[in-house]
Order: sequence, then C-alpha cells, then structure tokens
Amino acid sequence: MANEFTNANLRGKDFRGKNLAGVDFSHADIRGANFSNAILVCANFTCAKAGLPISRTIISVLLSIILSLFAGLIDAYSGAIIGDLLSDNANIPKVFGIISILTLAVFLIVVLWKGLGVILATLAEVLAACLIIGIALFPENEIGSSWAVGAILVILALAGSIAGVVNMALAVAVARATVLPGIVSSTGLMAFLGAFLGALLGVRSRVSAYLMAGLVGLVAIAIGIYVGWEAITGNQKYLLIRSLAISIVSQGGTSFRGANLTDANFTQANLKSVDFRQATLTRTCWFQTINLAQARLEGTYLENPKLRQLVVTKEGREQNFDRLNLRELNLENANLQDASFIGTDLSEANLQKANLAGAKLAQSQLYQTILNQACLTGAYIQNWGISTDTKLEDIKCDYIYMQLPTKDDPDPCRKPDNRREIFQPGDFAEFIAPIIKTLNLYQTQNIDPRQVANKFKTLDLFHYEGIDPTAAAIAVTQLAENHPEAGLEIVALEGRGKDKIRLQAIVANDANRSELYQEYFKKYTEIQSLPYSDLQALLLGIKEKEERIQSLEKLLENAIHQPKFYVETYQNQGEIFMSQSKGNVNISGSQGNISGISAVGENSAMTGVAIGAISGNVTNTINELPASPEPDKPGIKELLTELQTAIEADNNLGEEDKAEALEQVKAIAEAGQKPEDGAMQKAAKTALKFLKGTIADLPTTANLVEACTKLLPLITKFFGLP
Repeated sequence: MANEFTNANLRGKDFRGKNLAGVDFSHADIRGANFSNAILVCANFTCAKAGLPISRTIISVLLSIILSLFAGLIDAYSGAIIGDLLSDNANIPKVFGIISILTLAVFLIVVLWKGLGVILATLAEVLAACLIIGIALFPENEIGSSWAVGAILVILALAGSIAGVVNMALAVAVARATVLPGIVSSTGLMAFLGAFLGALLGVRSRVSAYLMAGLVGLVAIAIGIYVGWEAITGNQKYLLIRSLAISIVSQGGTSFRGANLTDANFTQANLKSVDFRQATLTRTCWFQTINLAQARLEGTYLENPKLRQLVVTKEGREQNFDRLNLRELNLENANLQDASFIGTDLSEANLQKANLAGAKLAQSQLYQTILNQACLTGAYIQNWGISTDTKLEDIKCDYIYMQLPTKDDPDPCRKPDNRREIFQPGDFAEFIAPIIKTLNLYQTQNIDPRQVANKFKTLDLFHYEGIDPTAAAIAVTQLAENHPEAGLEIVALEGRGKDKIRLQAIVANDANRSELYQEYFKKYTEIQSLPYSDLQALLLGIKEKEERIQSLEKLLENAIHQPKFYVETYQNQGEIFMSQSKGNVNISGSQGNISGISAVGENSAMTGVAIGAISGNVTNTINELPASPEPDKPGIKELLTELQTAIEADNNLGEEDKAEALEQVKAIAEAGQKPEDGAMQKAAKTALKFLKGTIADLPTTANLVEACTKLLPLITKFFGLP
C-alpha cells in the first residue's frame, strides 16, 4: 500500500478494512471511495474532494425533479377536489369544501409551527377519526350517498395535500444536498409545471375550481420548498426530511462508516454526501470543511449543529457550552476567549494553542486533554477536573482565577495574589504542578480534592531572585501576628534553588490576599535592608518566637542550596499529607503556625547518608521494640522488620526513594515505643500515608506493593488508627 495518495484520483476505490494510518490523501479525489472500517489514524485528507460520483449525482438530480413534479401534480389535484367541493358539484354540500380548506390550513400552520414529525402523526389521527365518524354516521345502505362521498373526498384532498408538501420538501432537500448550482430552481419550476397539469386533470366542475386548485397547489409548493430548505439548513423541526434526503443522496457516496479517524485531518475537505456513521472521530480536525452538514452524521458529536459549527470554524468566543459533551473534539488554535464551559466534559479533547483567556472552566472535565501552549490568562478553574495525563506544557498564563465570582464572594481568588503582578515565565506550571502531582495521593486516600480546596484559600508568595531566609521568616511571622483573623499558616515551600522560591500559606476564605501579599513583601524588603545591628536588635525583641523563626529560616536555607525542588502537600482537617514523589524529604520540627512543610528534590542527592547507614539505624530502632509475646502472631517489631526487608529488596525503588521509605519505617518504629501517645500516633499515621504514596506509582505486581498491602493494615491496627 502506498504511503501517499496526494492529488490521486481514487474515485470508487475500495479501501474497506485496510490499515491506512498516517497516509496522505491531501487534494485527492475520493468521491465514491469506500473506507468502511479502515484504520485511518492521523491520515491527512486536507482539501480532499469526497462525495458522490457523477453518475450518482445525476440520479439524485433526476429523483429531485421527479419528486417535485409529482408534488406539484398531487397538490394541485387535491386543490381541484377542494374546489369541486365548494362548487356544489354532484349535490355535495359546500360544508365539506369549507371543512377541507379549514383543516388544510390548520395542517399547514402546524407544519410551520411544530414541524413535519408532528403533522404526519396528526394527519394519521385525523384520517382515522374521519373514517370512524363516517362509518358511525352513515348506514351501509347510504354509503353511496352524497354525504359519504363528500367525507371520502375530504380525506383524499387532505391526504394528497400533505403528501405533496412532504414530496416537495424532500425534493428540495435532495436538491440542496447535491449542492449543484440551479438545481433548487429547477425543482421549483418542475413543481409549478406539475401543479398546472394537476389543475387541468383534477377540476371537474366550474371554472372557479381552477382558482382554488392553483391557490392550494402554490401554497403547498411554497411551504414544501420552505420546509426542504430549512431541513438542510439544520432546523430540528424538519429532521425527518433532512435525514431522508441525506440518506438518499449519500447512497454511493464516500463512506467512512466504522472507520477509525482518530487525529485525522479533514481541513478544507469537501465532505458532501459522506457517511461517517459509527466512525471513531477522536480529535479529528474539521477546520474549514465544506458541506459537512450534508454528510451522514447520525450517532456522532457532529449531529449537534452547535458543535459542528464550533469544530468547523473554531470560533467559540463568548459562547455558552455549559454542561455539553465536548469529549474528543479537536479545538486546536480555537478562539474560545470568554466562553463558558461550566460542567463541560472536555476530556481527551485537543485544545493545543487554544485561546481560553477569560474562559469559565469551573467544574469542567479535562482528563487526558491536550492544553499545551494554550492561553489560560484570566480563566476560572474552580473545581476543574484534571489528571496526571492532562497535558499542560508551555501554558501561557499571566494570571488565573481559582473561583467563580458570586454575590457573597465577589473576589474570585486571583493568582498571583497581588493584582499588580502577573505570573513570570514558568510560574503557572510550577503553581499547578503540585496539584497534579498529588492527584494519586487523593485517589489512594479516597479524598475528593475539590472538597479539600473548598476548606481554605491559598496565599502564594513568590521570590524570583533568591530569598533572604531570616527576612522571610520574620516577615511571615509578623504578618501572621498582625492579621490573626486571616489564619495564615505556611503549608508548602517550593521553587528552584536560588532562582525562585515560593512560600504557600493557607488563609481564611474572607482574607484579602492581595493586601497580605503586598504587606508581606513590604515587611520583607524593610527587614532585608536593615543593618546587621538593627536586625539583631529585632531578633532580640522577638526572642520568644525565635524557635519558630529559626525553623522556617533553616528550611529556607536548605531550599536555596537545592538545584531543583518542589513540594506537594495538602491540608485536611488540620493534617498535612505528603504525596509520593522522587526525592521526598520530610522536614520536621516546625512549630506554631509554620507546619507541615515538605521539600522535594528531584536531583537532590542525600549527601553523607548511605542506604547502609540508614538501614542500620532503622534496624537499631526496630530492635529496641519488644518482640511479640505470641510466636505465631507477629507484633510491631516483626511487622516492621518484614517491611524493612521488602523495601530494601525492591528493585522498582531508586536509592533515594528507598532511603526515604526507610526513614518512614524508622519513624513508625520510634512511635511504636509509645503507641498510645497521641503525638506518636499522629507521627505513625503521617509515615503510613507517606508509604502509601510511595507505592502508588509502583506496578501492582511489585513485591513491595504486595508486602505493604499485607503489612500496613496490621501496623495501622496496632496503633489503633482508623
């Protein structure tokens, strides 16, 4: 099979079931070609010409003309019957003519108001009712009377008129679906010719009946033309006519039925009379396609006119897509500025380079979505659903809103908190990275991250050109003291060594983060500029808080010596849980309002600490625990010994990860010496959660995973933890 069919003549070719992944069909003539059930992943159909071969097009045109001629004929003939009923012909009372014209008027109004689906059902009911009434009112020996004949003629006139409208609508819809110049005008002319013949053949009474025949015929033809035109335009009231017309015209056209068109490209392709039913259309590109509305789209997202318009034009600025299913759409480079996607499913969609500035993405689902190089400046991301495989590389974002504004809370939680600042290059990626990295932990703990996020807001303090640990520690402490109502609490520290540091604190929901941000940096700058003697005097004045300040100061000093690090923490009912990541270092000793700080060094080596030394320390600590009094029932000493062995023997863990895991075993062993002490139980609980995070990314068949599955519940039970 050739790898390229650029500019090729492929009319009527059979490609059914073939593997054509990545093949180039750009500018090819694929009219009448059959790609049913073919694999066309990443295939290129740019500017391809699909649809009907010439022979099939001629058949469609002839069918349209025949239908229009027939429609005009039966409409005028029905009008002639009504004209005869109004002319006292054969002693039939005029009341039948009046009933006919009034009933027909009601039917036509319903056609315009409710659509053809309703009118067909209504017609069936009316005809059935008329027949029942006729049987009930007229004895058998009077069936041939003028009244019985009048009732039958009324039914025929109504049925004929409606059938004429349907045929005319179908003729126009078929003509429009063929997209040939002048074809709609031709069907109209043929309908008028048919109406002329119908009047000549149908009138059997006075000359005045010709006027009624012509009037009924022209009105029915006009309404049929309108219905057919609207059906192809996309009016849902006439979906039945559209479906019939597209089905007729698509016979013999290009078929992609059941094909896999994932990531295929149809940019500027002519897709008239193409069959896409049951095809896989994941991230398929429809940009500037022609006549896509004239294709068979049943069962695909392209059935929705709004979505079809969006993927073809890629213009959705200020539009509302709330709670729609936009899964798998290709919206690369789309203009979606200020659009609303509240509760919208955008999973597996391609939003690469899309303009989402000011877009409302609250509660939207973006699992496995491609957002690389998209613009998110000013977007609202409250409770948006992202996953570790959501692609967020090279995002363009000056600022973001964490919540939607409400009457009770007009502040939509802007990041950066200082409204005079914007994210520096790379800030957004580092801001969002901890959220993504902790998703596995949320899952292992069965916690909804949206519930966690609703409990507090965060204050993010960025230092772009290094940080003075002493000044920062004092400034944070003073800020917390000056604003006790803000409930400021440092929970995370992240950054890139001397390049950039971020302190993250949680604050009360009603705290003004912009003012807190500015006040912190004002204090930080003032303290940083103090002479050494004044700084010492300041430290002496806050001696009672020295331990807390020294703790944070030490943390910051450690951080700026790391070539690269970040942290992953979240708070739940006052506790800080660390997620599993390469190079986790648990930093303890923080007191007061500075708690739960954890640094993670991707490239940080544990200098001076060999695995053997750590293992020896862990062994010594475990040996201090009492042995189990029951030989057949392992105690905490035996459980931790087995856990230590499993960690040291697992080849899926790197040296740093093993060292960190062993440190947690040591912490549990220390807590095991006083298992009933509340502080020790809390330390054991934190260490257990860390170990669960450590194994979260390991294969389920790993020996350590199997060991932890067995041992961790027993250790948890030993401490009486839930």
